Amino acid sequence: MAYLFRRPDGRIEVREAVGTPAGPRARTLATFRGALGPDVLERAAARARRPFDPERLRANAERLGIPVTHRRGDRAARELIAHLRRGGSVDGALAALLREELARVAPPGVPAELAEVAEWVGADDARRGEALRGLLRVADRVARSRSVPRSARRAAFPRFASAKRSRR
Repeated sequence: MAYLFRRPDGRIEVREAVGTPAGPRARTLATFRGALGPDVLERAAARARRPFDPERLRANAERLGIPVTHRRGDRAARELIAHLRRGGSVDGALAALLREELARVAPPGVPAELAEVAEWVGADDARRGEALRGLLRVADRVARSRSVPRSARRAAFPRFASAKRSRR
């Protein structure tokens, strides 16, 4: 049976366990980043030696917090958007053909909330982590720049007064 394995660098592998004379081993069937889609499942199924259940893999991915998509073109679109956002370019003739094809799709429009995060669509984990560290540094500087609110110092122990002192 196939299972998902998350690598430290952010890649996710579809693996299967196989028995060998030296003991059980794991074979990598497919490697991907981002969403688990039909193209990844097809590559993994083609290499699998044991029964392959794509629905079980999708359920496993959702349980692990890995995005799942049922569309084929999403990965290519994400890669193209990421390439263009990083300053890459596309041949002018291809860009014109892309515009024509995308005009036929008639998208519902991007909500205003998502328009602001569009630059992060194709960002890799390293870039997102760098941005998060930058935000944390800014928050730390803001916190340090504020004066520390003064509060009455509390005694470590309650005060005791003897009966003799209180009479005087």
